[in-house]
Amino acid sequence: MLADLEAVLYPIVSKINVYLSNYILVFLLIGVGLWYSIRTHFVQVRCFGEGMKKVFGNLSLRGGKQEHGMSSFQALATAIAAQVGTGNIVGSSGAILAGGPGAIFWMWIIAFFGMATIYAEATLAIKTRRKDPDGSYHGGPVYYITTAFKGAFGKFLAGFFAVAIILALGFMGCMVQSNSIGSTFQTAFGVPSWIVGIVLVIICGFIFLGGVQRLAAVTEKIVPIMAVIFLAGGLVVLVMRASYIPATFAMIFKYAFQPQAIIGGSFGYALKEAISQGAKRGLFSNEAGMGSTPHAHAQANVTDPHDQGVVAMVGVFMDTFVVLTLNALVIISTLYTPDGPLAGCGAAAASTTLNKTNLAQTAFGSVMGADAGAMFVAVCLFFFAFSTILGWNLFGKINVIYLFGKKSVPVYSALALVFIFLGTLMSNDLVWEMTDMFNNLMVIPNAIGLFALTSVVVASTHGMGKKK
Repeated sequence: MLADLEAVLYPIVSKINVYLSNYILVFLLIGVGLWYSIRTHFVQVRCFGEGMKKVFGNLSLRGGKQEHGMSSFQALATAIAAQVGTGNIVGSSGAILAGGPGAIFWMWIIAFFGMATIYAEATLAIKTRRKDPDGSYHGGPVYYITTAFKGAFGKFLAGFFAVAIILALGFMGCMVQSNSIGSTFQTAFGVPSWIVGIVLVIICGFIFLGGVQRLAAVTEKIVPIMAVIFLAGGLVVLVMRASYIPATFAMIFKYAFQPQAIIGGSFGYALKEAISQGAKRGLFSNEAGMGSTPHAHAQANVTDPHDQGVVAMVGVFMDTFVVLTLNALVIISTLYTPDGPLAGCGAAAASTTLNKTNLAQTAFGSVMGADAGAMFVAVCLFFFAFSTILGWNLFGKINVIYLFGKKSVPVYSALALVFIFLGTLMSNDLVWEMTDMFNNLMVIPNAIGLFALTSVVVASTHGMGKKK
């Protein structure tokens, strides 16, 4: 019965995604990022150093229990927890398989402009957030959309976004994360995916019950630790493959502009595939423009919106230019170089032996040994995906409260746990396609709200310039 449903849904959802990602998503993501880059005089370049100092100047894994909300670093850690997930390992692998190594170049382009976009999102999240009677904060796109558009149109856009994010992240997105954890653990350790699902449900349920404070305490510790572990393993592989690094970068740039050489087909088709894969997986990886991470940044105990805006930019930089790029370099330098199993292979040839779930495991395994590589990726993916589930559940919950009130939270949490478990049982491809579809739909109302509030964001950057 489940298999029949998947067979019917997959081609429908896949077709919708083709139109959304090829004809809407790319233009909206690059358009918003380019618009804010110009209007803020490239804030991602001018204020990058400021953001790094705010994040790493007084770095601590013990932000302390906040009376309300989160510290600025806890808010960033929660945002990064959502950003650094399966998109960095499974998503980048899928982009390389379908769009060739050149898709990574387009991910970089999306991320560069996305840093300006996420600055705007975080700034607006602080500007338009609401304070509850108990002193806690809640904010996100629904609040800046209704600030930009009063009346029925604003309520419609905000409601559309809220429904999309609840389905995309609160439910479907968590299925992607648990699906990836279950499949990699089964490959690496032989543990049935349904057992992994039960364990995930128990751990997540405990954290969900603890609210924002417990989530912040977990993410501020797990995010730096998981990043260090993954970066250390990736650097070991790159040291072993150091002689291939120049060729690896050469392939990324070559196949970004000559994708037909590895994807096949006409130049136009290949270029469209490389760019759309980079945009689609780039969005899923760093989430800039999607409207998810503003929910975390709205929790920050800061008074100046600009301060959290520059901190938010660091999240996109760490996600794409550090973690995702390291994973991509490992894959390309081990699998696509002349001595690799996918040397000169297009997407069709590669997919007969490898898929986006086991591509990273194969890449790390080529240096560490098959078993050790599979185990390393499985452990890293567990931390990445687990932390993302925590962040996404919070984002969904904020929108459930917006639509239905706080009394609906227990029902939402219970349904989220059900979806987390179901994710370990369902087909990987269908779960990814459904998540992509709702991710794409989220971008539309969020982008409209961002365009409408340009003057508010620009005023923050100008105020920063006078203040500094």
